[in-house]
Amino acid sequence: MGTDMIRGVAAGTAPAPLSVLELATVGEGITPGEALRHATELAGKAEEWGYHRLWVAEHHGMPGVASSSPAVLIAHLAAATRRIRVGSGGVMLPNHAPLVIAEQFGTLHALHPGRIDLGLGRAPGTDMATANALRREAEVDPDAFPQQVAELTGFLDGAFPPGHPYQALQATPRSDDRPPIWLLGSSGFSARLAGLLGLPFAFAHHFSAENTEPALDLYRSSFRPSGVLDRPYALIGVAALAADTDEEALRQAMPGALSWLRMRLGRPGRVPTPDEAAAYPYTPAEREFVRGRLSNVIHGVPDRVRDGLEELRKRTGADELMITTMTHGGAARLRSYELIARAYGTNA
Repeated sequence: MGTDMIRGVAAGTAPAPLSVLELATVGEGITPGEALRHATELAGKAEEWGYHRLWVAEHHGMPGVASSSPAVLIAHLAAATRRIRVGSGGVMLPNHAPLVIAEQFGTLHALHPGRIDLGLGRAPGTDMATANALRREAEVDPDAFPQQVAELTGFLDGAFPPGHPYQALQATPRSDDRPPIWLLGSSGFSARLAGLLGLPFAFAHHFSAENTEPALDLYRSSFRPSGVLDRPYALIGVAALAADTDEEALRQAMPGALSWLRMRLGRPGRVPTPDEAAAYPYTPAEREFVRGRLSNVIHGVPDRVRDGLEELRKRTGADELMITTMTHGGAARLRSYELIARAYGTNA
C-alpha cells in the first residue's frame, strides 16, 4: 500500500490538508434523521470545498450524537460523494471483534476502492456500563489493544504468522490492497504504538490539548519506517468555528461548550440552541469550565480562524488538520466549514 493513500493531496492546495470530523450532532428540536441528512449534505459540500477526508466517530449513549455505527454511516456518505476520502475517526476497536471490523471495512473498500480510511481508537467511546453491554462477556482490557490491532491487520492482509490460531481463517471480502489503518489517541499509549508500527497517527487535540505536543513528540521519536510510511504522518483533531463576525462565532460556539459541560456533569443531551446556551444559569465553576472549553475552540471571523489554524499547525508540526465543529443545526456548521475552506485556501 503506497503512502499516497495517506498523503495524497492535489498540488496547489493549502500548506497542510484540511479534513472534517463528523459526529452527526443532534440539536434540540432536530431528529436523528435530520442530523444524518445534515451530515450527508456536509460530506458533499466538504468535497466541493476541497476538504481532503471526512471521518465519523463512534460514540454510544449520547443523545446529541448520531454516529454510533461508523461503518453504516461511512457507507452512506461514501455513496453520496465521489472523491473525498471517508473513514472512521474512529472505530473503538475494543468494542468489536477484529474479524467483524475486517469484514465491514473490506466491504467498504470493495465498494469504494481507494477512498476508505480505518481509524482505530482504544477507548470505549462511552461509559463503562454501555461498554460492557457492547462487549457482553468479553474482557474489557485496554492493554489488549496492540493484540487486537495485530489481529485486525492479519485479517485485512490475509496473513497470520505460522501457528496462529486464525491462520486458516479469511475475512471476506478481501482485496490485494486494503484501507490504510490509522491509530487514534488522546495520550501517549497509541502515539507510541503507532510509531512502533509505522502507522499514521491522529491525536484528539480538540479535547486533550495539553497532551498534543508530548504525544506527537513520542510518536515521532518512536517511529519506525514500515511498508505503510517511510516517515511519521500526524493528524490532529481541532475544534474550530467561523462566522461572519466574532460575536456570531462566539454565539454559535456556546452550544458546544454547554454540551461539554452537561457531559461532564453526567447529563448528556441534545445540542442546545444558541439562545438556550446564552440563557443557561451558569454557576461560577461552570462558567470557568465553559471559558476553558472555548479557549480550545478556534473561533471568530474566517481570517482569525485561518491564522489560529496555521499557528497550531506550525507549533505542533502536524501534517494535517481535521476540523470538528459542534453547534446547533446544520446551517451554521455548513457556513463555518465553507468560510474556513475559503480563508485557508482549499480550492473552495
